[in-house]
Amino acid sequence: MSRRIRVIRFIRLTRLIGCIQAILVLQQLSLNLNNLYAQDHIYSQFYNAPNYLNPALNGQFEGDLRLNMIYRNQWTNISGPLTYYSFSADYAIPEFNGGIGLLATSSSEGTAYLRKNNISGIYSYSVGFNNAILSLGIQAGVTNRRIDESKLVFGDQLDRNGIILDGESSANLLTLNNRLFFDSGAGANLVVGKFMVGAAAQHLNQPDESFTGSKAKLPIRYNGHASYRLDLDYYDDENSPVLIPSVLFYKQGQAQSFSLGAQLKNRRMNVGLWYRGEGSRQDAIVVSLILDIFNRRDSYDKVRLGISHDATTSKLNYTNTSGSTEGAITWETTFPNRASNGGGLGNRYNFGKRCYDFY
Repeated sequence: MSRRIRVIRFIRLTRLIGCIQAILVLQQLSLNLNNLYAQDHIYSQFYNAPNYLNPALNGQFEGDLRLNMIYRNQWTNISGPLTYYSFSADYAIPEFNGGIGLLATSSSEGTAYLRKNNISGIYSYSVGFNNAILSLGIQAGVTNRRIDESKLVFGDQLDRNGIILDGESSANLLTLNNRLFFDSGAGANLVVGKFMVGAAAQHLNQPDESFTGSKAKLPIRYNGHASYRLDLDYYDDENSPVLIPSVLFYKQGQAQSFSLGAQLKNRRMNVGLWYRGEGSRQDAIVVSLILDIFNRRDSYDKVRLGISHDATTSKLNYTNTSGSTEGAITWETTFPNRASNGGGLGNRYNFGKRCYDFY
């Protein structure tokens, strides 16, 4: 037997072993889907996804209409996409001391393309007193969760040369690979002077997202956040540089994480540095940059761009993952026919700070 033939057979055998290993992992995953408790994705730029963070932040901005979109690409060097999107639109209604909003999220995870899409309506209500504002929000919608079985490969779809093209498998597929269920959430946010604190809970009804027919409840996601606005200049106006330290905590089932950091805000630019941990383990260092391309001094509009990068510090390490990157864009506008009356909730409460002063 020639050396070349032996090398070719060795390469084929190596590929076959790799395929079998991947299949065993996929089969084990499919058998244990009911035992896996899903964890919601977390944005490093939580301040640029306010409606995703807390429904009580819906309608809390200096204007009439706000559109926001954020995208996260996680661990770009690992095989199988981990991508997340959120889009929100909220409209402030000063006459009702609140606002209405729409939030849509989408995620794609892994080589089998586990997809999850949600669309929710949000209503928020605010009460102002003394030097404080209390906001409450509720959220309700539907979630679709599905897995693309055409991406799965089983043992009877392999031969000594690798994957059999167009080969059909006799393996038992998932009973329910497309689930649709009701989902709900609620939150509260309080601003007192230069201090803000809020909390929210998602999946209050703990929907069943099983793929096999047996119960698999989605755990409630709890999160709390707090920020303080520290003016670095004697004059407290919109042009003064400020430092905004923040802390954020998430808990869902057995998983929990926290972020500590601060933003340095000066005129139209915010620079942030954050540390994120998972329980007692370190996870990532995050750097962020926010630019206000237009602000209200120019027109009725405000346009904000944000970008951030996570440098992985866990056992996965940065070399293996290449970190995670996020991009966000926000557009706020005040309608001319409402501008003369203040426009939006931001001008309805003219005392103290509002939540948008903290991001």
